[in-house]
Amino acid sequence: MSKALLVIDVQNEYFTGKLPIFNRDASLKNILRAIEYANATGIKVILIKHVIPNPEATVFAVHSYGAEIKQEIADQPHNLVIEKHLPGSFTGTPLEEWLRSNQIDTLTICGYMTHLCCDTTSRQAVHLGFKVEFLSDATGTLDLSNKAGSVDAKTLHETVLVVQAARFADVLTTAAWCQL
Repeated sequence: MSKALLVIDVQNEYFTGKLPIFNRDASLKNILRAIEYANATGIKVILIKHVIPNPEATVFAVHSYGAEIKQEIADQPHNLVIEKHLPGSFTGTPLEEWLRSNQIDTLTICGYMTHLCCDTTSRQAVHLGFKVEFLSDATGTLDLSNKAGSVDAKTLHETVLVVQAARFADVLTTAAWCQL
């Protein structure tokens, strides 16, 4: 079994922009711990960056500070940076080709947001035949409200973790993952 750690969308927008993650300090600490463990054990580290190609976009606008990978993450050793324009890390990117060419069969997901890009990427990975691990305390989300209703971040995060564990991923804490 060969693994890769996908560090999804750990970008400034979630720390200083319009999309504040509810558990960002704790989750960032665990993301950094996961990267350190991956690098120490030979697990490939892939940083994924969400960018909206329109420079007028209100979030993740191309070439904006908000779209940049958080410096503490960017400074960590990594094997690849993937830029994406949609929630799924596989859509319109070279991710699958790179994983297959490196004989990766298991993906570990951390980053933001639990309910959107992390969840979508996990589901895509399962459909492509990869095994998925989802780090419960190295992912995060925010309060969500739209015309369908509203949900607080903690409930949304926990709900996605339950759904992931039901079919798509082995949901683990960072500490448990580092013991595998």
